[in-house]
Amino acid sequence: MEPSRVLAALADLAPAGRDRVLDVAKGAPAPLRLSDPERVPAGKAAQRLAALDSLHREERILRRGWAWLTGTAEVDGAARTVRLPLLYEPVRLEGSGSRLRGYRVTPAGDLEVTPLITDRELAAALEAAPGVATPPWLTAIGTTAWIETAAGAAGFKPGEDLLAEAVAALYVARDVASPGLRDTLRAWSARTGLEATALARVYGESAAESAGDDEPVHSPLPLNPAQRDVVRRVRREPVVVVSGPPGNGKSHAVVAAALDTVDRGGSVLVATQAAHAAEVLAGLLRRFPGAEPVLFGDAERRDRFALELTSGRGEGVAGRRLDERRSAVRAAAAAVEQLEASIGAALDLERTAARMAVWEPLLAGLRAEAPLVFRDDFAVRRAERLLHSRFLREWRIRRLAGVGSARLPALLDALAADRAAATLAVGGGTDLATVWPALLDADARLREAAGAAMHDAAAAADRWGRAARGSAAELGAALRAGRNRRREALAALDGPALVRALPLWVGTVADVEDLLPPTPGLFDLVILDEAAHIDQIRAAPVLARAKRALVAGDPSQLRFVSFVADVDVAATLARHGLPDRIDVRRSSAYDVAVGAAPVTWLGEHYRCPPHLIAFAARRFYDGRLTLMTRTPAAERADAIDVVRVSGAVVADGVNRAEVDAVLDTVRRLAAAGRTGIGIVTPFRPQADAIEAALLAALPADEIERLRLRSGTVHAFQGGEADTVIVSLGLVDGDTRARQRFVAEPNLFNVMTTRARRHLVVVTSLSGGGTGLIADFLAHADAPASPASPAAAPVPWAARLAAELTAAGRDVHAGYQVGDWIVDLVVDGVGYLCAPHPDGNRAHLERQRALLRAGWTLREAFPSRWAGDAVRAALDM
Repeated sequence: MEPSRVLAALADLAPAGRDRVLDVAKGAPAPLRLSDPERVPAGKAAQRLAALDSLHREERILRRGWAWLTGTAEVDGAARTVRLPLLYEPVRLEGSGSRLRGYRVTPAGDLEVTPLITDRELAAALEAAPGVATPPWLTAIGTTAWIETAAGAAGFKPGEDLLAEAVAALYVARDVASPGLRDTLRAWSARTGLEATALARVYGESAAESAGDDEPVHSPLPLNPAQRDVVRRVRREPVVVVSGPPGNGKSHAVVAAALDTVDRGGSVLVATQAAHAAEVLAGLLRRFPGAEPVLFGDAERRDRFALELTSGRGEGVAGRRLDERRSAVRAAAAAVEQLEASIGAALDLERTAARMAVWEPLLAGLRAEAPLVFRDDFAVRRAERLLHSRFLREWRIRRLAGVGSARLPALLDALAADRAAATLAVGGGTDLATVWPALLDADARLREAAGAAMHDAAAAADRWGRAARGSAAELGAALRAGRNRRREALAALDGPALVRALPLWVGTVADVEDLLPPTPGLFDLVILDEAAHIDQIRAAPVLARAKRALVAGDPSQLRFVSFVADVDVAATLARHGLPDRIDVRRSSAYDVAVGAAPVTWLGEHYRCPPHLIAFAARRFYDGRLTLMTRTPAAERADAIDVVRVSGAVVADGVNRAEVDAVLDTVRRLAAAGRTGIGIVTPFRPQADAIEAALLAALPADEIERLRLRSGTVHAFQGGEADTVIVSLGLVDGDTRARQRFVAEPNLFNVMTTRARRHLVVVTSLSGGGTGLIADFLAHADAPASPASPAAAPVPWAARLAAELTAAGRDVHAGYQVGDWIVDLVVDGVGYLCAPHPDGNRAHLERQRALLRAGWTLREAFPSRWAGDAVRAALDM
């Protein structure tokens, strides 16, 4: 499919423009006027706003408007109520709210004029007016003219019924509408150079893979094999798709791929659906050495980076320093390889000695049959060379070994087992207790060396030419400007030079299209995070700005919401000659990418105890999750409580009895010292009622101390909390529509997987409901119990297990953790009783994975006790 044709079709299906919001206080508290724009005196209204700010910390719902239109105006022939700030910004309320101090108002995002002003140049000029959005500006001489200009550009003429005021006021903004993309998509469809972009790769024929890259993946992040596979694929494939449930390491894989791309000289654009998700990913990127992420959109933490840019940078890291860093990585990698080789040799010796169980009864006869082979000076290597020679000389073999070539391989194997067993007996058996810590230290040093090399490579002198330095300084100024002014400034910068100097950019899909210059293939790689939640219309301009794509998502979580009619989709696709794959109503950006590339599945789960995640693993992911959180203690822990409410009714969409039960549960958790509490419900009226009850019962500082959050399931998409309270909101005899809404699999999956440690389900269903809901409540009520052994234990582990069980120890044989089997678990300590059957590489991967998961591991190979299980059990 031609990318221009795809863009033209998406343009026909895109919304034409942003909704005209004239009353920002409709359905919300009335705006709170501020006598001092930078401080809110203590009081009930301030307490309520501060509490709302805390409850919705990630959403940033609090705004400060600087110039207001209030009253009524005729719009489209009808009188409409107007409460509209002409200039506004997201803010936080900070402080205790005490009688003397009140709250300090601090900016938390973009300063922006009302979107009703469609003239972008004028909007940028209004945002750049001297002193705008500062306390002195409210009384400045030119402010009246500014307001009149802005009101006129927004389509209003202040008069008797419509008052224009230079005043600051706080208000709550929810469900902010996204801008329309119809015109911008049409403009994109006419641009040249789209054939070499990720958009073309996703929608058309993917280009062939580049030559295989055999370089090992050295990353500052600890990665499992599947995550390393993502990095390798990104190096060579035009489209890479990665999927996995919550807590399975998608973010770590994305960050590792981004850092690796930059380290190899490329540039990366990371795009998310929500601003909070962008800040979380940027925070994760900052945790590990590498390029500093540029948060260019409506980000709360943008100012620090902007200040650094405007302060100027040095000359960049010189080539000699980069060579030293790369040499340090090679040296650290060699140290790891040396330790791995040492461990591998020990495992090979143990594996060879284990074959004595077969040969020992036959050894006396074999010695008699071939005494030359069992002499101490027998040349084993020469015998092996003769056996594998292209020109086999039977007489030479017989002269050397005293037997024919057909018999010699078995004798050599018996000899190897005999010698290995003797070596281990002399040395006291295989014990790697001192080697594993050394390997972990070497791994850590390699990650540190890789991180240092990545950090310096991102700041290399050859990235920082004159054009790049000037553009970076201008970018610093742009990042501190209002949104419209920033858009104009970014469009004027030297894009290629800028992304070479600053190669890692993070923002939302809306930020990308609204702020970044429309240059096809500007970045080497675009990463679409949580892509199942992003529709094609908003993803297309993002994909067009890069050459290759990494698309990450989970199709079993909440998906995007489309308001496009089926009839419009069918007619548009037919008109442009496009397949059903472009159905924007049903296919997300993730779905389209899946049609272009295979999916790397991340199946190891690192976040929740087994009881919390087991239902989702079985019901929504077909049992493909493997739990790295599984331990004998954790799998017995009951992590789900069910609070049953009787006599409940639903009135105006609200189950008041459950609201009260939620409040009681919060108080109980607070009394027990719990913090990090999230409250989630499927229904908006129920969420509003819970929020109102929390605001009435708890002061703002208590909400902040408890780190309390509340909202609908859709608001919690991508979020998590240590403890989550779910209010189902249903009652017996509820309408089928309400029951179907709650039992929708994607919504139910998100709702029940937000908790990291503990889930409390508040329900009024006396019989447990039906279908999915009933099955989950049955799972919650059932006592957590250990799973059956994943595999038959190795014989030596089975013998040890019998002896230790007889001694009264808590023993598990063949215990599965993630994709790995621990041969024996005794009182919570893992014992490996034989080398991994898949070889030394698998043994090393298992050891690293289990140690990272917090396990205590020890070797219990039979060579340490000469195969005596009784003595081994006594020692253990």
